[in-house]
Amino acid sequence: MLFVVTGPSGCGKSTILAQLVKDVRSISFSVSHTTRPRRPSEAEGRQYYFVSEMEFKRMIKKDMFLEWAEVHGHCYGTSKREIAARVKEGDVILDVDVQGARSIRTLRKDATFVFVLPPRAADLRKRLLDRGEDDNASIRRRLNNAKREIREASSFDYVIVNDRLNRAVLELEAIVLAARCRAESQAAKIRAVLRSFPAAKK
Repeated sequence: MLFVVTGPSGCGKSTILAQLVKDVRSISFSVSHTTRPRRPSEAEGRQYYFVSEMEFKRMIKKDMFLEWAEVHGHCYGTSKREIAARVKEGDVILDVDVQGARSIRTLRKDATFVFVLPPRAADLRKRLLDRGEDDNASIRRRLNNAKREIREASSFDYVIVNDRLNRAVLELEAIVLAARCRAESQAAKIRAVLRSFPAAKK
């Protein structure tokens, strides 16, 4: 199964996802590509694959992305190869921007879409300031984009308000577990149980 999680920059979705992957079996995080410079707290291949604009354009030309978008002046994309590799391990969860989620929705109707909200605009601004990785102009741009992005939250399957991290993690875990119990997700198990019954006598 494919889970797509999005929300405005600074809403805490990456922290929530990191804890989810630790807590829930058979789910892995799909690492996206970006042209954004690596922050001090980030590692290559863990949060993102950091590539040049030239390399990113080459990947677009070769149709290597499931989705890609330009956000806050940088490009972000989900590699088809990355998804294919992760699917072999079990369920896959993506951390993408709102544009990316919109693109995936047109391609993967079977995916589950989750929007993470900050409690208030002031909390979002504080989180962006506290992480100390963006200048004032970047923070203003991210806050302006956040208001526009949040207007799309009601079109998602689920919405999580990240006012308490532990609760937000539990809510996302509940969404994953519930999706795994959908009848369509359990089709193979249903057939297996039916086959376990003795054949009807003629």
